[in-house]
Amino acid sequence: MDLQAGILQDGSPMESLEKQLICPICLEMFSKPVVILPCQHNLCRKCANDVFQAANPYWQSRGSLISGGRFRCPSCRHEVLLDRHGVYGLQRNLLVENIIDIYKQECSSRPLKKGEHPMCKEHEDERINIYCVTCEVPTCSMCKVFGAHKDCEVAPLQTVFQGQKTELNNCISMLVAGNDRIQTIISQLEDSCQSTEENSEAAKRELCARFDALAALLEEKKAELLQRISQEQADKTAFIQSLICQYKEQLEKSSRLVETAIQAAEETGGAAFLMNAKQLIKTIVEASKGGRLDKIEQGYESMDAFSVSLDHLTEAVHALDFDPAEEDEEYFDGEEEEVEE
Repeated sequence: MDLQAGILQDGSPMESLEKQLICPICLEMFSKPVVILPCQHNLCRKCANDVFQAANPYWQSRGSLISGGRFRCPSCRHEVLLDRHGVYGLQRNLLVENIIDIYKQECSSRPLKKGEHPMCKEHEDERINIYCVTCEVPTCSMCKVFGAHKDCEVAPLQTVFQGQKTELNNCISMLVAGNDRIQTIISQLEDSCQSTEENSEAAKRELCARFDALAALLEEKKAELLQRISQEQADKTAFIQSLICQYKEQLEKSSRLVETAIQAAEETGGAAFLMNAKQLIKTIVEASKGGRLDKIEQGYESMDAFSVSLDHLTEAVHALDFDPAEEDEEYFDGEEEEVEE
């Protein structure tokens, strides 16, 4: 109490206190909210934000993808590192804010110097010293006695002043509390945005892994079916090649037999011809009867049995979709109820 009385009685301590409450950026008294830097110096939040924006021109907003930034304290040049919330992540100096409130209240309650007190416009020599409750305006005693407010209800100026000052401070507190709640909601929304991005990336990775596994399974199945076709091709080709070899051998034997028969037919001597003719005719007849080889069936070379229908798989792929999540539906229903409330 003695210290406060001394401050009020002497103008010099009040001036010294006021100098301590001056922002080094705007050179005005700190405006709410006041933020405290890691170096313990104070700045108006707006001024701190201006310095931060100037030092970080590419940092557009707190919703930006840029994680944070830095700037130097204008008082001590200490480097201040900020997170993604920018200056809104700095701690508020409630002590300085309370001191400013007390200082302003004490200054407003002190008697004004001569020539500083508001004077009545109707009665220039009368100071405004009462409050007209009916008209809700401050006025002077002469206006109450003889002037426009003689029939109005009045009250002491200081009483109304203290009441409205208290009401205004309550309104300010409500606004500050509301701003703090909004800031909390903004922080929660930013965290939700970041979580959404992280969860989306995880879902993308899981989806890619599932499709890669499905593609690998299809490649494995394709290789298996191709191997079966190749095996069937090899078996049929080997069988046909063996028939070709057998027919070539028979053709070669038949060609030699034809040559032998032609030479025998050219024989002019009857005795010589008859010595070999009977056996040669018998050999030709046996060769023509017993030399029949296997043949391939009609359509033996066809590979139609290895056709695969993928229509049902194509329809299944087109029908692929995300599973409906009942929890998400309940979550959205709960959100709608909250919004209605």
